[in-house]
Amino acid sequence: MATDALAAARDKMAEAGVDPVAIEVFTHYFHQLEEGATGMIPEDTIEPHDMDALADVTVADEVAAEAIRHTAVIKLNGGLGTSMGMERAKSLLCVRKGLSFLDVIARQVLHLRKEYDAPLPLLFMNSFRTSADTMDALARYADLPVAGLPLEFLQNKEPKLLVDSLQPVTWERDPSLEWCPPGHGDIYTALLGTGILDALIAAGYRHVFVSNSDNLGAVPDARVAGWFAQSGAPFAIEAVRRTPSDRKGGHFARRKADGRIVLRESAQTLDSDRGALADLDRHRYTSTNNLWFDLVAMKATLTERDGVLGLPLIRNEKTVDPGDPRSPRVIQAESAMGAAIEVFEGATTIEVGRDRFVPVKTTDDLLVLRSDVYDLREDYVLDQAAEEVPFVALDGDVYKLVGDFDQRFPDGAPSLRAAQSFTVEGDWTFERGVEVKGTVVLEKKSAAQRVPAGTVLAED
Repeated sequence: MATDALAAARDKMAEAGVDPVAIEVFTHYFHQLEEGATGMIPEDTIEPHDMDALADVTVADEVAAEAIRHTAVIKLNGGLGTSMGMERAKSLLCVRKGLSFLDVIARQVLHLRKEYDAPLPLLFMNSFRTSADTMDALARYADLPVAGLPLEFLQNKEPKLLVDSLQPVTWERDPSLEWCPPGHGDIYTALLGTGILDALIAAGYRHVFVSNSDNLGAVPDARVAGWFAQSGAPFAIEAVRRTPSDRKGGHFARRKADGRIVLRESAQTLDSDRGALADLDRHRYTSTNNLWFDLVAMKATLTERDGVLGLPLIRNEKTVDPGDPRSPRVIQAESAMGAAIEVFEGATTIEVGRDRFVPVKTTDDLLVLRSDVYDLREDYVLDQAAEEVPFVALDGDVYKLVGDFDQRFPDGAPSLRAAQSFTVEGDWTFERGVEVKGTVVLEKKSAAQRVPAGTVLAED
């Protein structure tokens, strides 16, 4: 019975030392699964959402400086990059000149502290899988921690549930695979349970900026901080115009029932609504996952709801061992942190430039980031040097895993500054100084091929 399954799951979490508030949040979602909830948001319940652009907003320099001095920064850093064949934190990947994501993030923050004479604390929300490697990598930055605040806090964990019975799965081959993170919506639960929310408020911080560690465009920019402060909103998300590459991704909308802004993820979209999801003229904006919230408003709402923010459920069905499709099918009850936008009265969005949204989800993205499409300025902010960011599609059978990808670019990425589109079919290795111009397609050959040093690949 489901009641027995819930008791077993709660006992398992308690024995593992999971925070009691996190257990109650898990229980909230378990009951939804028990009732057959899917978390779907039908198209006929929403309407398109429009918004102002940051480029059209006036923010005085003194407002920006004051806002950044009362802002704390949190980077979501729980991902292992398993889709790219990694077994460590994805943020450890080298992105430029021997620097990893973590190196660039740390140096961005340290530079901003000097520029604005701001404490600007930086905290990483790690998972139980990424904590040790991350903290080892950050040890070189002795000035990074801020007195009274930790450099990291851990995302909670929850048991994976068998699809048929909702019982917590047992997997003796690797018991660690019995557990999963609850999605990045857990950030609010974790901040409350660790006491960090209270510590930030007590130290005089007013706002928090949250973003993914794999998005180096997500700089804690003072002008954006100033916009959020003067907006008076309790919660906000930066958005960008959707492009053809975003057709399958999530988008903002307004719920017809109450007018609240919602963030509909692809996993919350019915198959019958896929056409609307892909309609870039109807749903024009997607989330950068760069968000801002007011600390006092967040604490008040969590207290009012006994720690359960009540974010929409994302029912994620997988196999218990991601690398073994024959292993038992399980449900991971997840939530997205951006979905909190519908919880707060007066929450808002702002359109920002695409330069604040440079996520690395695949080796296609990694190649662009390592190329000369972006310059890395002295303040460690990415500066787009190309007129446009090229579309890159590498053969998934050859380049999907980071190890295989690195072997085929032994001397670094080719120049993509003049490229519009670069498609690689088959197995090609690139020597030093290769340039790509215009629209280029390398077709698959019967055997592995090399592109000689100094080659200029250009459309016919």
